[in-house]
Amino acid sequence: MKPRLLEETRADVVVIGAGVAGLMTALHVAGRPVLLMADAAPGSSGSSSAAQGGIAAALAGDDSPELHAGDTLAVGGGLNDPDVVRLVTREGPQRVREVAALGAALDRLPDGRLALGREGGHGRRRVAHAAGDTTGAELVRAMAAAVAASDHVHTVIGLEAQALLLEGERCAGVLASDGMGRTVVVSAPAVVLATGGIGRLYRHTTNPEPGNGVGLALATAAGARLADLEMVQFHPTALADGSDPMALLTEALRGEGASLIDDQALPIMDNVHRDGDLAPRDVVSRAIWRRLARGRRVFLDATCLGDSFATRFPTVWSLCRKRGLDPRRMPIPVMPAAHYHMGGVLVDTWGRSSLRGLWACGEAACTGLHGANRLASNSLLEALVYGARVGEDISGAILPVPSGRAAAVAAAAVPAGDARTAESLKAVAEVRRLMWGRVGIERNRAGLELALANLDRLCSESSGQPAALRGMLQVAQLVTRAARARAASCGAHFRTDAPPQDPEQRYRLVFDGDGRLWRVPVAAAHPMVRTGMEVS
Repeated sequence: MKPRLLEETRADVVVIGAGVAGLMTALHVAGRPVLLMADAAPGSSGSSSAAQGGIAAALAGDDSPELHAGDTLAVGGGLNDPDVVRLVTREGPQRVREVAALGAALDRLPDGRLALGREGGHGRRRVAHAAGDTTGAELVRAMAAAVAASDHVHTVIGLEAQALLLEGERCAGVLASDGMGRTVVVSAPAVVLATGGIGRLYRHTTNPEPGNGVGLALATAAGARLADLEMVQFHPTALADGSDPMALLTEALRGEGASLIDDQALPIMDNVHRDGDLAPRDVVSRAIWRRLARGRRVFLDATCLGDSFATRFPTVWSLCRKRGLDPRRMPIPVMPAAHYHMGGVLVDTWGRSSLRGLWACGEAACTGLHGANRLASNSLLEALVYGARVGEDISGAILPVPSGRAAAVAAAAVPAGDARTAESLKAVAEVRRLMWGRVGIERNRAGLELALANLDRLCSESSGQPAALRGMLQVAQLVTRAARARAASCGAHFRTDAPPQDPEQRYRLVFDGDGRLWRVPVAAAHPMVRTGMEVS
């Protein structure tokens, strides 16, 4: 029986977010009604539908999960959880076949086999895609149709989570706003955060709305642990035309022969990395950043694709043509942009957080798969694998009946207001400038201290402001604190004032439920394990 949306209602399971991770979770919950909360209709917001590259999985005869795992570990800077890497790369092929069976039209060769591309950091062609570069949109389309046809999932559009409800030390539901000034209390013994990443904290990003870390703000206010927050991935090739969000130019273009040059036609990646234009994203982004800092402009030259460009990469083709660019004849101006967050709510291999009753998956979660740097096209893969695992785990869990006495977490319980006031918009713009300039592609302690001082000031001025703004400020503070605490460079976290991290001193940074930061050995970073050394 589908729950009705009232000012007070109950559900067995609440899933917040209708991207690939949230949809996969909802589909895999068996025997329980699911309330799926979405800020907009699936496919019309969030990052999943904008994902171009594809899904990485060992699907070819010359590939294997072990080879895929090796590439994932090599890119991750030594901070990946090896057990999680093996789990995801092993289960990945099954999940790709599953979404294909749901009706996702993945590109195929004339003989029926999946057409596979290669992207940076991959030693094999293992990236499945749809219509060249519309993979995310096609996955969301097929999965949303399956959700709409299911009897156990009720989707509610426009319901915005404001706080998690607690009963003792357990998550017991969600306090939300319906967008019309009405507060809605949804009691539920199982809540899933599939709320996406934090790209909107940065002035230049490929992430559409919301993308402001709402899931992390909800989780930390409720006392759940967060990890790896300093690890923000910047995609090297966003279309540099002043748009917000910036249009992504898929890495698959470089996989098919496109190259990076400056305005003097000099190659960007020569003598930078053995893999050249297909080097890991952090390496390419820094190389472009430094060329830009010298006053040069940077371009992606895909003219080698000729007249096949439009059919092979229709999304990028359309983006360029709308801006008066012809990528068959001219290089495309590019620059790095905030793209993906490797950090998030710390979860185990079933997506369970440190707070009972709370699960997380997709970009909102920190599983340990990506380490310090995500391998290209492993994001949709992780969303599929963990979305399914969360749904299956909840299906088999013994869930208590909420008593209805749950109280909202005080720090996040201010009712929603109009986040588009002039004052709040000014504060959001300042946060984004600070994060881009001081907590971006290259960082140093002086810049991080300056960012924290300004974020502290903005927080002190935010009393009475909408919860979305206050949550954004809180997450920005946590990301910056973690970046300050990790003095050495590692993966996507690059400190200009410190040497690379010693391989013998690898650790992860974990925020506990009280906001204290801990240095934890990689193997011990688990939501239910309390170990490590506290850092300032």
